[in-house]
Amino acid sequence: MNLNSMELDAVDLQLLGVLQQDASQSNQALAQSLRLSAPTCLRRVRRLQELGLIERQVAIVDPGKLAEALGHGLQAIVEVSLDHQGSDALDAFEARAVAHGSVQQCWRVSSGPDFILVVATLDMPAYLQLTQALFTRDANVRNVKSFFSIKRAKFSTALPLPQLS
Repeated sequence: MNLNSMELDAVDLQLLGVLQQDASQSNQALAQSLRLSAPTCLRRVRRLQELGLIERQVAIVDPGKLAEALGHGLQAIVEVSLDHQGSDALDAFEARAVAHGSVQQCWRVSSGPDFILVVATLDMPAYLQLTQALFTRDANVRNVKSFFSIKRAKFSTALPLPQLS
């Protein structure tokens, strides 16, 4: 089954919506909330997984609570501009960034900087290690601008879905 031939109905969209809010509920509870039989619900969820619409299911850790438990925590949004924007240069930086464990998100963007990174480190010394690994040792990195988080006002992983009747 490929994405070009897939058709999503209202039930598929409801399933995706509910799973985006809480994927930990049992198939039985999910089926009951959507007024489906458990086998039908499971079949639909598996189809959405096979189509790649459900990429993976994860636990979302609260960075504030983790920081309280560990005694520290640092999150930053980083703009990175490269000297050379050829395909090979962009691919090389992207590969290094996504391979680094502290990089939570890596976005190739235009116009302005070449990349936006969302990073989380344990503390400022760990952030310094990240900057040396990704920015200082790379002769192609022209400019880095870091914005440190002081408060997270909103965080969501849910994508907006159309409402079908």
